[in-house]
Amino acid sequence: MPNTLLAIALLLIVVSAIQPLARRMMLSSTVLLAVVGVLLGGGAAFLFNTPHLAALDQAAGTLLRFPVNAEAFLYIFLPLLVFHGSLSIDVRRLARDWAPVLVMAVVAVLVTTAAIGFALQPLAGVSLTACLMLGAIVATTDPSAVVGVFREIGANSRLTRLVEGESLLNDAAAISIFTIFLGQLTGQHSLAPAEVVLSFLTSFIGGLAVGFLMARAMLFAVPLMGGNRTAEVSLTLALPYIAYIVCDHTLHFSGVVAAAAAGLTVSAVGPSTFRPRSWQFLQDIWDQLSFWASSMVFILASMLVPRLLLGMQQRDLLLIGVVIVAAMAARAAVLFGVMPLLRHAKLSQRVPIPFKVTMLWGGLRGAITLALALSVTENPLVPQRVQQFVAILATGYVLSTLLVNGTTLRFLVHALKLDRLSASDQALRNQVVAIGLGEVRDKLRRTAGELAFSAPATAHVVEMYDRRVKVETAANTFDTAIGDRDRVTLGLITFASQERSLLLEMFQEQGLSRRVMETLLWTAESMIDGARSEGRLGYIQAARRRLQPNLRFRLAQGLHRQFRIDTPLMHCMAERFEMLLLSHLVSASMTRFIRRRMEPVLGHRVTEVVGDIVGRREELLQDAMETLRLQYPGYAEALETRILRQIGLRMEAEEYATLKRESLVGEELHDELMRGLDALRAQVARPLQFNIQSGLDKRIEEFPIFAALQDALLHDLAMSVTIRFAVPGEWIFRRRQRARSVFFISRGEVLLQGDGTEFPLTHGEFFGEGELLDKRTRRRTRARATSFCHLLELDAAAFHRLLAEAPDLAGRVERVVEARRPAAVPEPPAVPGPVLGLDGLSEARLPG
Repeated sequence: MPNTLLAIALLLIVVSAIQPLARRMMLSSTVLLAVVGVLLGGGAAFLFNTPHLAALDQAAGTLLRFPVNAEAFLYIFLPLLVFHGSLSIDVRRLARDWAPVLVMAVVAVLVTTAAIGFALQPLAGVSLTACLMLGAIVATTDPSAVVGVFREIGANSRLTRLVEGESLLNDAAAISIFTIFLGQLTGQHSLAPAEVVLSFLTSFIGGLAVGFLMARAMLFAVPLMGGNRTAEVSLTLALPYIAYIVCDHTLHFSGVVAAAAAGLTVSAVGPSTFRPRSWQFLQDIWDQLSFWASSMVFILASMLVPRLLLGMQQRDLLLIGVVIVAAMAARAAVLFGVMPLLRHAKLSQRVPIPFKVTMLWGGLRGAITLALALSVTENPLVPQRVQQFVAILATGYVLSTLLVNGTTLRFLVHALKLDRLSASDQALRNQVVAIGLGEVRDKLRRTAGELAFSAPATAHVVEMYDRRVKVETAANTFDTAIGDRDRVTLGLITFASQERSLLLEMFQEQGLSRRVMETLLWTAESMIDGARSEGRLGYIQAARRRLQPNLRFRLAQGLHRQFRIDTPLMHCMAERFEMLLLSHLVSASMTRFIRRRMEPVLGHRVTEVVGDIVGRREELLQDAMETLRLQYPGYAEALETRILRQIGLRMEAEEYATLKRESLVGEELHDELMRGLDALRAQVARPLQFNIQSGLDKRIEEFPIFAALQDALLHDLAMSVTIRFAVPGEWIFRRRQRARSVFFISRGEVLLQGDGTEFPLTHGEFFGEGELLDKRTRRRTRARATSFCHLLELDAAAFHRLLAEAPDLAGRVERVVEARRPAAVPEPPAVPGPVLGLDGLSEARLPG
């Protein structure tokens, strides 16, 4: 045991030394780790079998007998690496490329497996099942070397995302196919082709579901940790292993897919669940864990290469060549044959040819392939001939991809110019650098004067900045390279990104609802993506979706209306209140950012356009906020008070931090002050109580139609109505819909349409009563909200009971109905033909 621990410590030193060496040699650290691992494994075997070097037998034996096998790779390292890979991916951007990612992760694996299997079968001297199993083993790609090269040289972010997304799921596809063929080869189970497909789909979809549900359960438990960062990270460390083992051993789903789904879920929801500092701490810890795991996996797997290549013959080189050609041809067929079909089917954006060439050449294989090959050699049910066949060909293919493709990938990316900025990005870079250098120069000149630096030293340094400003200004093509439309898009993306940053800063303080923050961050990302894909239209559509009630809100409204269950709607209304107020605060605080930071870069005219777009969004926000504020003024005031107190506590904390930095207060005093702030934060964080019926009696009394109504009837009416919230453009009811209730407008505006007439209605008025009075079951009119509306809905039975108990009210309602009826017009003469078609055509002409 001590020797093993010493060997692990020495390997970690080797891993640390390889990082700067690989940078100097301009090689991927993964490739260099593989080379070192092969040398260590081969050197240990040589020393152990050389009688003249007996003194080194113990060290060599430790390396050769290192306690690592296929299960260690697949159960210790694989869940951790897959989870970290998915955790570090931008889920929203990956979702935009879901089609090519799935094609490369599933279709490419299937095609590669078949191509290699059928190409080898006539030459290999083993069964087709064994050849297909080898195809599945070498079909999985390892992204670590490729992504490492991409990030070092600044390759295109979408290319990096495609490679990472492919690698997340192709491990699962390859392992699932490998398991099926291994079972058939060993006689443990034999499935028909249809059963194979069904087994694969069940394993894949089941893994997705289990990973997602377990991740959501873990995220639900995070707030219970009380902000303890180490406890929160410990939960995330347990998550991939639990998901992997439960799926793999208990449910017989894909454990790799479960770990990947769990990581993607945490990546998507984590920023709104973990506090920003905890989220950064978590990412840092996982980066370190992944570095250790990936490095040890490569070096340990590579140490096994000499053992796996035992018994290799010249004929095996021919078979390795067949595997290389078949794998490359299969991958090329998918990239250049299937990918264009996705674009024609409008399932994916175009993947440029340089991307495809790089993905073709960058299909490196690594530790997972070696681990699967090792598992075959450790399975006593697999014939010896097949074990040797799989070990030699899989290992030889891995070495060829690492030593040939891995060492030349960097030069290919340079040759294809994928490490360069686009023309617009380069122009923006020159613009930003020129402006930034000018500001730094001016600040430096002022600072030198305040600190009394000598004139020659100041002039020398300032002159250096002057020269750099002139060079960047001369190279600046911003005005010609980026048109106004693109500048507006860039401004909206910048605005939404800054809004996201401000939200995260606000979330740092205790007391803000995690669900609200999740919604706000998600919609901020939607606005960024909308602006990227569709410009200002996409941004505005995403901004409007933020103001619309979500599915959870509508379900809560249904429960309130149908079953008088108010609690879910009260929670949803409280969250909506908080969301609207926070959106308003963030939007208002962005005005200074637009003028001070965006205008110098994008220009006055473009900034005005961006300001106008954001201003229209702010008008919608104010309309929605005012509708709720007028209905629930007490809750609005309490919520504003709480948020303002949180802002004050944040300012107070910043002031204490400044005093500590300036040594005006010591460490102990600062800690005491922060403990006091934590106690105040806990008080502010207490949830506010929202009463959906608050002030309902007074709002009903405001309706002219209910003037002079008895107090008892007003009370019964308040107990009978339900609340409905409508957004601009929403149909409250349509023609021929079942007439079940009447609506009273507490706040907002509604357009009532029917029989060629339109009636704009506002607060204090009502609609939907005509059909109920005429005892009709279907609507003859339709009603659409033209602003944010707060409606009171009264069902038909309660409405008729109210009219029966208040005859004067019934008369007033009848007069309103008569006033809305259009003047009588002569009926058109009967004509043959489909009259219903004419009625439908007439209705289609109505606005909206």
